[in-house]
Amino acid sequence: MGFVVALDGPAGSGKGTITREVAKKMNLINIDTGAMYRCVTLLMIRQNIKLEDKEKIKEILDKIDIKFGIENGEQKVYLNGEDVSLLIRTKEVNEFVSPVSTLKIVRERLADMQREMSKAIDVIMEGRDIGTNVFPNANVKIYLDATPEERAKRRFKQNEEIGIQIPYEEILESVKNRDYIDSHREISPLKQAEDAIYIDSTNMSIDEVVEEIVNIIKKKR
Repeated sequence: MGFVVALDGPAGSGKGTITREVAKKMNLINIDTGAMYRCVTLLMIRQNIKLEDKEKIKEILDKIDIKFGIENGEQKVYLNGEDVSLLIRTKEVNEFVSPVSTLKIVRERLADMQREMSKAIDVIMEGRDIGTNVFPNANVKIYLDATPEERAKRRFKQNEEIGIQIPYEEILESVKNRDYIDSHREISPLKQAEDAIYIDSTNMSIDEVVEEIVNIIKKKR
């Protein structure tokens, strides 16, 4: 296994942005696990597959192909060859991704894909259970947090930038609901690994968080 950095935390804590910046500075491959769950969710929505349809879910998981790429400096997500970078961030996917991510069959399949991706390369992965489940022996574990209000503000701004119009109050309610679901789910609940370093980014800039994590990695590498 290559060098692995596991970055966990709640929805909207800035994991995606921070991971991308740290990856660039430390020459690590960024594996966006949240986007992988969103890809499965998008497929299920498109094919009208219900949470209880385990056989149909298994069928799409057996054939699913998820890849990451860079285009004009932006990371892209490809699902079975299609650029779904914006489609996986829609309100419909937002509302369905949490229950989909609790399914054991989905978590096991994607965890296998994530472990396979890291065998020959140095990676940084962000998600909910990277340091506790996917890579319990990761070289570096970070738990990135922020208040629900700050996370909702960030998601609101992010949506505006890509043309998605969702009221702040609705986003805040969604963030709080997502926190409850993710921290109370039976399979791989959101929690801080015992050996993870906790960072509260509420009052920190992106550059400040990136610098702190880069310094942590340099000490371990």
